[in-house]
Amino acid sequence: MGFYTPKPDNNESRKKYGGRPGWAWLATVVLSALVGSGATLVALPALENQGFNVPAIPSPVQDTSATSGPASTVNVNVTDGITQVVKKAAPAVMGVVNYAMTGNPFSQQQQLQEYGVGTGVLFYKNASNGYVVTNNHVVMGAAKVQVVLESGQHVTAQVVGTDPYTDLAVLKIPLKPVANVTPLTFANSDKIQAGEPAIAIGTPMGLDFAESVTSGIVSAPKRIMPVQLPNSQQTLDYQSVIQTDAAINPGNSGGPLLNITGQVMGINSSKIAAPNFQGMGFAIPANEVQNIAYQLVKTGHAVHPALGIEGYSMSSLPSQYWPNVPVDYGVWVKTVTSSTAKAGGLKPQDVIVGIDGHTVKTMADLRTYLFQANPGQTVTLNVYRGSHRLTLKVKLGEMQTQNDSGATQQQLPQSSSDPLNPFGN
Repeated sequence: MGFYTPKPDNNESRKKYGGRPGWAWLATVVLSALVGSGATLVALPALENQGFNVPAIPSPVQDTSATSGPASTVNVNVTDGITQVVKKAAPAVMGVVNYAMTGNPFSQQQQLQEYGVGTGVLFYKNASNGYVVTNNHVVMGAAKVQVVLESGQHVTAQVVGTDPYTDLAVLKIPLKPVANVTPLTFANSDKIQAGEPAIAIGTPMGLDFAESVTSGIVSAPKRIMPVQLPNSQQTLDYQSVIQTDAAINPGNSGGPLLNITGQVMGINSSKIAAPNFQGMGFAIPANEVQNIAYQLVKTGHAVHPALGIEGYSMSSLPSQYWPNVPVDYGVWVKTVTSSTAKAGGLKPQDVIVGIDGHTVKTMADLRTYLFQANPGQTVTLNVYRGSHRLTLKVKLGEMQTQNDSGATQQQLPQSSSDPLNPFGN
């Protein structure tokens, strides 16, 4: 299990991590890998866009007339939106079992052993195969991967490709076991609103609790959280995620966060677990999942655009670092690391407030809209340099993950020299 360990709240750590007292999550432990290692179960003890269409259920009604007899009840048939979503989605949600190769101290031979259990979602089928999206940390390091269908059938899966930068992976299984299963569709995660219903289906605590359903709401449609390697807790990137109070437990990783129509709003990936914290789970937005998952299906690896800066949200900067600009939002550029960004006119101390017509208020905004572009594409940045508002044209670089096809022990890519640079070098 991977933990995010907060750094001391001093001036040096604030500079390094872009922190401020308002970053409450820096004072917590982030379980960025809820599943993916046997340590999950060991550590655990320590550790609509539409509304619900549920009519009120009347209390039993008593006959209070003069000739009253025994109390009578009123029976009401309720069509529960959540029940309908679960019936629709459950066949496409499956357990994902990671098997590791371990040594037997008695026989001195290597053998496969269950290492961790997560969840996956059938999202695409062709004439010969079904494709399942899950988290990278669920299958990381696997010598063998199996999916477990609603019927209980175990099916061996091939890892098509993984992307540690978004914590996503795609598995391929034969078509026959899922021939009668309808893949789930994705919602437009840009349209998600705080307060709308959120339903999670997953495999918490292993296969004995497969297809557990929890529900809540979207607590916030856009937060920014670190993407970490579960074994080393090395921060690879920062990611825009959906926050929900639907219970997300070890084993839910890779499972769907659904809206009230049964569409996938996001793929559950992490939670905050610390004393006095409850109901803070996070899901990778559906638009990003679609983009990365289909890249992995097509080529086995994912390609990300790189702006070539190290930057921080203005809201996260200590006051002494604030530049003299007429806005209190945007992304402050600490350093410019790529030749194309320099050629486009971007300079340290600039504050990026827009990209391709979209307002940029935080790093989450910049990352979200940046990852909608392609490497080699030129983007238009709106920038404040002091009191002057500038329009800059910057050509994007490329950040590519390796092809991790096959069920073999994976060698994970190293992060850039500065792990806080979410936009590549």
